[in-house]
Amino acid sequence: MNKHLEELIELSKLDKAIDDFTPLIETAQKKLARRAAKKDEIVEIISELNETIEKAQTSVASYEEQIKALNEQMTLGVAKEKEIKTEKEMQALSMEAELAKEKLGHANSEIERQQKIIESKELEIEEANAKLEEINADYEKVAVEVGEKLSSIDADKGKLFEKRNTKTMEIDMQILSFYEKIRVWAKNTAVVPVKNQACYGCYMKLNDSAYSTLIKSEELLTCPHCGRIMYLEAQTEEA
Repeated sequence: MNKHLEELIELSKLDKAIDDFTPLIETAQKKLARRAAKKDEIVEIISELNETIEKAQTSVASYEEQIKALNEQMTLGVAKEKEIKTEKEMQALSMEAELAKEKLGHANSEIERQQKIIESKELEIEEANAKLEEINADYEKVAVEVGEKLSSIDADKGKLFEKRNTKTMEIDMQILSFYEKIRVWAKNTAVVPVKNQACYGCYMKLNDSAYSTLIKSEELLTCPHCGRIMYLEAQTEEA
């Protein structure tokens, strides 16, 4: 195995080790994101409950104004009784009074209904706030854990990046450029072993000629099927 291939194999392993941190980072971030989503959900629920309470309170205030106006109307009707001169006027005034009483009854019933809604929603808010407090405590705990985990990952990645930078300084620029071009699309499978005469990047079998060339050649060779850089593992070479 030539020097350039050995360097690329080592570099490929470093790149894979660096990229292997990605799912660990995503898992940690998702763990915290789930807690944040729960927090947002409860906050949204509390907001909706407050809106319902505000609407109910507005309705109560509106009905209270109606009651005030109806009471004034009935008081005025009592005063008008002294001025009534005909039976027709008396009947009209009586109908107004009955209608006002019906409206008063409806307004009072609606106020009672809206107040029950307010009491119910206030109780739900208390329960939601208690739940939110628990979720906040859990979120803070997980945030600390995730922060420590990410800090540890960053430290480990930093060490690998240092090794990678040192390694890339040692590799011929043309060879490194060739590797990086393949890595753009092949990711962590830019350099792959050949086992049982098959490329372990695309898992296609090499023909006898290509396999023979790989065994004998000291040059960098790519898979005729997928274009990845190939190498024989030590045990295969010994065999």
